[in-house]
Amino acid sequence: MIVVKEANTKALLKDYVKFPFSLYKNHKYWVPPLIQDELETFDKTKNPAFESAEAYFYLAYKDNEIVGRIAAIINWDEVNDQHKKKVRFGWFDTIDDIEVTKALLEKVYELGRKNNLEYVEGPMGFSNLDKVGVLTDGFDEIGTMVTWYNYPYYVEHFEKLNYVVEKEYLESKFPFENVKPEFFERVNEMVKKRYQLTPLNFKTTNEVMPHVDKMFDLFNESYASLSSFVAVTDTQKEYFKKKYISFINPEYIKFVEDKDHNIVAFSIVMPSFSEALQKAKGKLFPFGLFHLLKAKKQSKDMLFYLIGVHPDYQSKGVTAIIFNECYKTFKEKGVQNCFRTPELADNIAVHNLWKHFFPVVHKKRCTYRKDL
Repeated sequence: MIVVKEANTKALLKDYVKFPFSLYKNHKYWVPPLIQDELETFDKTKNPAFESAEAYFYLAYKDNEIVGRIAAIINWDEVNDQHKKKVRFGWFDTIDDIEVTKALLEKVYELGRKNNLEYVEGPMGFSNLDKVGVLTDGFDEIGTMVTWYNYPYYVEHFEKLNYVVEKEYLESKFPFENVKPEFFERVNEMVKKRYQLTPLNFKTTNEVMPHVDKMFDLFNESYASLSSFVAVTDTQKEYFKKKYISFINPEYIKFVEDKDHNIVAFSIVMPSFSEALQKAKGKLFPFGLFHLLKAKKQSKDMLFYLIGVHPDYQSKGVTAIIFNECYKTFKEKGVQNCFRTPELADNIAVHNLWKHFFPVVHKKRCTYRKDL
């Protein structure tokens, strides 16, 4: 018999966060999160996502053992402003037992029906800066700190339960040696001159911080047309500023501004922390912090986390400036491999940005949907 309980105490939430550690114990490709970081993500007093979203966390038990988990989420900005009558689910993990999956999803359906919503979609987080999608291809590739990993049977469960693919995402990689500067050096100079644009590079996090609010405003503008996009609020800006920006090497943050000091393009690149997180085993202390700091300084694998261009400057070659600045930094640091985070398969514009680097799609993922 499967029993589902809400993880509504500190002890149960800790069980919720730690369940994947047993499910994927010693798994070669799973990248564990930091336990404390996950707990703060689910803390209604700390994560500003809860200002516009509500979420409930559930654990499934079989023979008194935890066998699955799920989060049932409503993003009320999405429901009220975009009129998408959707209940989300995320942070989904389970043993290979479809009855467990059914029992967990039933809690999501209950929340949706209670609020007169029309369909369920997942896995996805509270916002666009959370992890998204179930892995459908690339199970023999190491995960990243910004994606979920899962066993192949997750896909089988959703298909057997008559879910359909809602959105597809691609992840690709290319060796740095594929980057030929002649593809962007000339365009870089021409675009800078034509539109009076200037690249901004940084050496310290303190230099970056005064520009971050503008960057998030630009993020909201440049991604607004994508399906499922929900804008980042002012309080979320502060939260992400503290959570992420101080964690990223300042030299890997690139901005482009116009003559009036408005940011018209940005990119954020992170060193790969995958192997460091595997060694940390979910804990910063006693040795996790050491592994992470070492990766921050020495990793030769780079993850393109975010790239955005103001709508007025899209298709005008502004990314050549970004690529030129990244190229100089990567060459200096001895970068060997470049990876891209999940990008919507139908976002042709962003895929075209990378075509001269001959990327290879090495992972695919999707969100699944079902009408209530």
